[in-house]
Amino acid sequence: MKWFGSVMPHMTWRDRLQGDTHLADTPVHTLLDVVRIPASARSSPWLLISRRFIYAALIIIAVSLAVYLDKNGYSEPLTFIDATYYSAVSLSTTGYGDITPVTQGARLMNILVITPLRIAFLMLLVGTTLSVLTEDSRKTLQIQQWRRTLRNHTIIIGYGTKGRSAVDALLADGAAPSSIVVVDSDPAVLSHAEKRGLVTVHGNATKSDVLNIAGARRARSVVVAPSSDDTAVLVTLSVRELAPAATIVASVRESENQHLLMQSGADSVVVSSETAGRLLGLATVTPPVVAMMEDLLSPDEGFAVAERPIGDDEVGANPRHLADVVLGVVRSGELYRIDSPEAETVEPGDRLLYVRHSRDSASDSDSDSIFQGE
Repeated sequence: MKWFGSVMPHMTWRDRLQGDTHLADTPVHTLLDVVRIPASARSSPWLLISRRFIYAALIIIAVSLAVYLDKNGYSEPLTFIDATYYSAVSLSTTGYGDITPVTQGARLMNILVITPLRIAFLMLLVGTTLSVLTEDSRKTLQIQQWRRTLRNHTIIIGYGTKGRSAVDALLADGAAPSSIVVVDSDPAVLSHAEKRGLVTVHGNATKSDVLNIAGARRARSVVVAPSSDDTAVLVTLSVRELAPAATIVASVRESENQHLLMQSGADSVVVSSETAGRLLGLATVTPPVVAMMEDLLSPDEGFAVAERPIGDDEVGANPRHLADVVLGVVRSGELYRIDSPEAETVEPGDRLLYVRHSRDSASDSDSDSIFQGE
């Protein structure tokens, strides 16, 4: 394969992975254009303006009351109107000078109370700038919190047709949107993912710094679904280097590249062209079979293939005689089909691959998505 051989002579994989600038080690504020965390719906501009106006009015009222309580500490006795006038003039820094504090108490109040409130009042007057700064600060804190708590999540690399279908399957099987991180270099598709409540990372997933930002080292599973096979190999190598324990599920277009993905560290490889070809062939002969396969591959409707641990009362039983329609037994990470000798009886610690109805709770603690690699 030319594309594979053209990379290796120039650099080793360790050089490739360590040669990048580690964005994950940079200050959080530099990631504002890289990581996007879905936020709640924004308030309307009129609501924001009204809220700022109310805050400004409350500050003026508060200062007016404070000044009026010490009305004899100024250059002339003050009415409440005078106190309000003095507050508005002082807070806006106009300062006509017709009313001034003359006693020690009045001057001390101006230093400790009115001056800080004057600063707050001026910040309200420049609300647009303040809004931008506040938004950036909020996003910075949000990203910092997200990076600190990110654990056992699923990374989807490539949000094309395959990546979107993978997300659909995860969400339909009960995965929380916050537990899915999408990595892609196209801002348009990332915007679509963000609208679905997914955390997105903008960048090239063949680079270790981007994978570090997505939390690859602490990921539970990684779905590699780029648009080309060569990219899939590069991404799989990078992910396996960073996350030796993560479950990697990769997709390739051509079967001749399947062994490259397995050698690169993928736990399982899906050949998209062959799978589509088989379905097309079956559709010409037995269309109902294709309909059933589509049903099984759509966890949110009809039937779905799922995995669960065995119950205490199922140990020693023949999986063919259980209430569920069992397809296979997973033992020590190995899958044994229902017709294999190893699957004659269920042993402690086994997990069952079975057909689940969509009415069953997808979030049941005893049932996990096989797509997540449990």
